This record gives sequence, C-alpha cells and structure tokens, in this order.
Amino acid sequence: MNNKFPTLNEQMDLIRRGASEIIPEDELVKKIERSLQTQKPLNIKLGCDPSRPDLHLGHAVVLRKLAQFQELGHQAILIIGDFTGMIGDPTGRNATRPALTLEETRKHGESYFEQASRILSKEKTKIVHNSTWLGKMSFEDVIRLASRYTVARMLERDDFTKRYRAGEPISMHEILYPLAQAMDSVAIESDVELGGTDQKFNLLVGRDIQREFGIEPQVILTMPLLVGTDGVEKMSKSYGNYIGITDAADDMYGKTLSIPDSLIYNYFELTTSVPGSYLAEVKAQLADSNINPRNLKRELARAIVTLYYNETTANQAEEAFDRLFIKKEIPDDIPEMNLQLEKTEMSITELILLTNLAPSKSEARRLVQQGGVTVNSNKITDINAVIALQTENIIKVGKRKFIKLTLN
Repeated sequence: MNNKFPTLNEQMDLIRRGASEIIPEDELVKKIERSLQTQKPLNIKLGCDPSRPDLHLGHAVVLRKLAQFQELGHQAILIIGDFTGMIGDPTGRNATRPALTLEETRKHGESYFEQASRILSKEKTKIVHNSTWLGKMSFEDVIRLASRYTVARMLERDDFTKRYRAGEPISMHEILYPLAQAMDSVAIESDVELGGTDQKFNLLVGRDIQREFGIEPQVILTMPLLVGTDGVEKMSKSYGNYIGITDAADDMYGKTLSIPDSLIYNYFELTTSVPGSYLAEVKAQLADSNINPRNLKRELARAIVTLYYNETTANQAEEAFDRLFIKKEIPDDIPEMNLQLEKTEMSITELILLTNLAPSKSEARRLVQQGGVTVNSNKITDINAVIALQTENIIKVGKRKFIKLTLN
C-alpha cells in the first residue's frame, strides 16, 4: 500500500480540530479506514449560497475545514446552489436572500468560488451546480421525494417547532428546501457533508434521504458560527462586525485587533493554521495575568493576514497600524480631493457628506457624537460645529478613513 493518505489518527486529529459535532464519529472512522484500504478518497460536500458572494472569516471557518480534508487527500465537492438560489428565502422575511435568476446565481457562484480559492486548492476542488439534477425533476419526482419524509420529522427543526407553536406560517417552500439539499447529497453520493451548527437539521435530512435511495449515509460535521468583531453577534456583513477575506491587508489587521480578548483563542483555532501545540500555548498565555492579551492579538492579526496575503504584507500591515494608531501618524497614501469653494466655512455634517466619508447626514451626526471625527487633528464632538477650512485640510472619520481636502 502506498502512503497517499495520512494515518487514521493523523486524519482524525485534524478533522476534529474546531469541530462542533461529528455525527456519527464511529462511521467517519470506518469510512476513513476503508479509504486507507482502497486508497480511494472520500467525497466531502459543502453547499454554498450564491445569494451572498462576499465571503468573510465566518464563511472561511467551514471552507477551511473543507481545505483540511483536501490536505488529507480527499475530494472536495463545492455545490453551487444555483437552483435553490432561485427560490430565495421562502418565508419572504430575509432580505439578504432574494429570489435570483439562474444567470445571477451562476454569476454569484463564480464570485464565490474565486474568493473561496484563497482557501481551497482551485485545481483539486470539484464544482457542481444543483440545477443539473434538481432542474430535471418532474412534479411526480418531487411528490415521490416528499413521500420519503414525514411532516412530524420536518417539524423537529428548531425554528419550525417554535413557529408552529406560535401559530406563525410555515410555507411549503421551506418544507421542501431541506429535501432539495438532501438530493444534492444523493446526486454526488457524499461521504461527509460540512456546514455550520445552524445547518445541522438539513445535513441530517441528507443522511435519511441517502438511506432511502440505497446510498450509504453521509457523516455530518458541523462547525461553530464565528462570533464577529463586536463579540456579541455571529459574524455578518449586515451587523458590520465582519472581516472580509478580500479586505485590504491593513483593514484585515486592524479589524482583528478590535476583537474582544475573550475571542482570541477561538479565532486562533478557527481562522488560522497554527499547530495544535501552539493552541495549548495560547490558552496558557491567556490564563497568565502577567501576559498582555494585546501581544497575542497582534500575533493573531499577523497570522490571519499572512494566510490571505503573505508574511511580508502582514508585517507591513502591522507597521502601518503602529504608525497610525500608536505613533498617531497620518498615512502617506490618503486619498485627496481638490475643490473650488465660494465659502471657507461649513458645518461639520456638510463637510463629512461633501468628502463622502459618510452616506447620510444622520450617519455623519452619529460619527461626530461618538467622537470619531477630527479635522486637522482637532476632535469635533458638536454636531452643529462650523469648520473654518484651510488651504489644506486633513479629515479623519472613524479609525481608518482619511481624506486630504485642498481648496483652490
């Protein structure tokens, strides 16, 4: 036997890292043992939602687990939900999941994969679209599929149970959605399906439907939902607490330093590739009151930027941060705006809107009230302040937004 795959123990150690649940783990062990005997890779499935093509570190948690399976020699299969994406949010309550055309879902899927390729091996990832099989199903096929699962079992899903008891409507779309996702597992004969903890029910439906079709059930592996930089809500663009995997290196570094100390270990485990032995060291350092967590956070920020860029860029991002926030220097490459104005005085909100540093007057007022605005190194806290403009003006909003305004 050649050594195409690492040993069972080596594989399980990496697979278990950061995982919330492996259901059932003994079946995964058997699948890996068979894989070692036959030297045949397992099919590892991850479905992606093409309505949200902008990826952040929260999405990266499960993508990184898929990449780890690739490292172990298994086949990563990324399913683009182009067919299910056309349904959108069946309840009509989630504005971030609008119904899309097939063309839009395909375009978003391409964007998703391009970004995911910063984590996955592009050459070793198999891309499939679920319209390939779902689009061919007749109404008879759908009825036969629905007959293989009971309403009682479907209502075991947490959100269905709560809404049913509260007398809130549950659409038939929603009932069919987990079955559609399960058919993806049938179509590709997945051995393992990955997802966030919020996907556990749907992944388990996949096991049941595979069994109904005479296919060996998949093992499911769930990953935790990454808490965002605010330390409260799960990472999401809608909460503004995200770190995008395509963010500029300086922004990625700065946002990482903004996370609360309580998340340092969690981020090391779920968003970096540091070895397990170092994770134990991180835990010990966090428990040591003589060690400043800020130093660990700087290591974390460098590790994350290095993953998505390189070590040199990470060091440069750290130096830029230090210049800006520790030494209080103004960056060299801030954008410039040159204007001819009849007046040299204007209100602070008008100035912020003029320089496009806030999208609305209410947001400009909020930034001023929070103490996040300076003009020529003077902090402005009065929303009614009138600013006397100089020939050259440096305006700063928030931690990282600068603009140089020059008047003719």
